[in-house]
Amino acid sequence: MFTQTTTLLSQMVTTGVVPGMEWALIHGDTVIKHVEGKAAVVPQDEPLRPGMLYDVASLTKVVGTTTVLLHLMEVGQLDVDQPVVTYLPEFFDSRITVRHLLTHTAAISGYIPHRDQLAGPQLITALMGLHVGARFGQQVRYTDLGLIFAGLVVEAVTGMPVQEAITRLVLRPLGMHHSTFTPKNPAECVPTAVMPDGTVLRGVVHDPKARQLQRRCGSAGLFTTLDDLVTFCQWLMADEAQHPVVSSALIDRLFADWTPNGMLGRSFGWDLRYTPTGRRCLHHTGYTGPMLLIDKQAHDALILLTNRVHPRQDNHAFIDRRAEVVQVYLAEKESVS
Repeated sequence: MFTQTTTLLSQMVTTGVVPGMEWALIHGDTVIKHVEGKAAVVPQDEPLRPGMLYDVASLTKVVGTTTVLLHLMEVGQLDVDQPVVTYLPEFFDSRITVRHLLTHTAAISGYIPHRDQLAGPQLITALMGLHVGARFGQQVRYTDLGLIFAGLVVEAVTGMPVQEAITRLVLRPLGMHHSTFTPKNPAECVPTAVMPDGTVLRGVVHDPKARQLQRRCGSAGLFTTLDDLVTFCQWLMADEAQHPVVSSALIDRLFADWTPNGMLGRSFGWDLRYTPTGRRCLHHTGYTGPMLLIDKQAHDALILLTNRVHPRQDNHAFIDRRAEVVQVYLAEKESVS
């Protein structure tokens, strides 16, 4: 089952594109999981062990922040078409709605000098000084900024920093017990980048904005395991009886274009991919190398966990290989009964 897809995944390890990876294929009630390669090659080789925690970077956006926002919609505490200033009075433009933020159509522009050197409060102040650029509402331009502001909206509505809200409203109710924003044991974490001074990031979030904003960051910061992501995908594809956080009906609506004109190819938080027969699938990646690809109608999902930034961050070969995996998987799944 899915032999072409799994062959391509394995080749990423055997050809040295990544040190190691874990993946899972969900097909109906069947879950196939695989671990291969090394967790680290710097400062020395270390085998990859099942159950290790990965810094999943921008998967935080969809597993965490997007799901919290959907929950707040469900309980009537959030309207995605309300201007952001409704929730954040200090926000810089009254035209931008939560929908714009989550579909990356807000056209947020501007330059913040020495951005990665600012402390969290200074960074938020600087972000409030940005502005709307060209093609507002008419073009998708992927950026962390929308989900950072969305995290601040979550904080304003719930009274909790967004990462605390994710933990309380998503991770705990769904039984994702290994997932955390504060790993206690770095040895349980797959290391990411080797910094210029030779330090290896391990159990410390890779994204500098997440390090600055800490609990207030909605765009990155989550550490999770393959098993917990299997739990998340199974929940997302489940029937109504298994939906304590967001209803199955609202999740069904994710498999549609949520952009302002309905024609720009993004859902709420998620990207969209299409099978050869045109069925919509939810898709998202993270800078460090993880990926989710979910077809609720067929009850299929592909989960990939690896760290493409270890030991080098300029690993462009991985991007091309991952795109090939997506294309082959979407085609191959049509022939799998």
